[in-house]
Amino acid sequence: MGERKIAILIGDGMADYPIKELGNKTPLQYAKTEHMDYLARNGICGLTRTVPYGMPPGSDVANLSVFGYDPATCYTGRAPLEALNMGINLGPCDVAFRCNMVTVEHDIMKDFAADHIDSAFSMVVIDVIKDAIHMDGVEFYAGVSYRNIMVVRNFNGQLPVTTPPHDIQGKKFHEYLPEGPNSDLLNAIMQKAAEAMAHSTKIAAAKQKFRGNPTGIWLWGGGFSPKMEPLSTRFGLHGHTIAAVDLIHGIGRAAGLIPLHVEGATGYIDTNYSGKAQACIDAMKNANFVFLHVEAPDESGHEGNLEHKLKAIEDFDAKVVGPVVNKLNRYGNFTVLVMPDHPTPLSLRTHSSDPVPFVIYSPDMNYRFHCQGFNEADAGSTGIFVERAHELLAMMVNNVYPW
Repeated sequence: MGERKIAILIGDGMADYPIKELGNKTPLQYAKTEHMDYLARNGICGLTRTVPYGMPPGSDVANLSVFGYDPATCYTGRAPLEALNMGINLGPCDVAFRCNMVTVEHDIMKDFAADHIDSAFSMVVIDVIKDAIHMDGVEFYAGVSYRNIMVVRNFNGQLPVTTPPHDIQGKKFHEYLPEGPNSDLLNAIMQKAAEAMAHSTKIAAAKQKFRGNPTGIWLWGGGFSPKMEPLSTRFGLHGHTIAAVDLIHGIGRAAGLIPLHVEGATGYIDTNYSGKAQACIDAMKNANFVFLHVEAPDESGHEGNLEHKLKAIEDFDAKVVGPVVNKLNRYGNFTVLVMPDHPTPLSLRTHSSDPVPFVIYSPDMNYRFHCQGFNEADAGSTGIFVERAHELLAMMVNNVYPW
């Protein structure tokens, strides 16, 4: 039958809590998800913990788990993973920080994404900041939309404690500024950047041309360059990542995978779902592993937008899961894993560390757990719980399951 092909399909942040407006159902329970429901009825469905106890419920930690790596042993920070995909070389003493474009009004963190600023607008802002901030060893790099990077070369001492800006929407940002060792450096840079942005004619002109409302930057997620054993060495896997965000491609590069960039992949509700699915299908011709990630449900959760989250889940099911599984059937010998990386509950507007539902499906499976659909409650009813999500990949590679 040839080598087994493995696809991992991630609907970022799909998991949630029951919502009164949905009749106390979660978005996954309420949304029309015929393809994920089919997989749940005919595969292995359960719950798994992607965020180890004591670790922050970030997409970096959670996705490392789904990639098959134990975050407790290899996690160094979010920003260095993104920097890796952006081609930023980090020496052993260099630190990368995420540099969000944000909107702050009246001391309140109004929007952690600066109204989902266009990437071209972010480039303008980064250029303004570069002109305003002249510090030895401090470098700025434009990324995708609001997601940019600051590097401090030859970083001396401990990393400061920082807070993700998506955790403090609607709150007074002064209460969450970086603290501890070397925090003065980050706070001084953020203040200088805000002053330069407020008086920049280039930014004022860009506001008339591009989407976005940046009033400052927020530095967080710092870390040193990670060291990870490639998936080819561990499992004989070779393939690609498909995503709109640098984080996923960065983890993939550290794992020895090659990123595929899809035109129209925005990391938002308007992303090119079908293009991502087709890229996965095409990549499987010459690869045995593809990690496909869709950001839209997570962004909708951060916005607290129920309508958008339901649409993102349904689009993920109809335009990604359905077509990919249908086309993979041509290979026969394949396994697909579908899951969120973490919950992004609408009521919290940020991530939680609760276990998430997962489904593993292969055409030759004979497992029957009487699971009616792909959602938190049905997955919990099967009694299957994987305490360490990073073990799922090994199960799929070996086609051996302990149930």
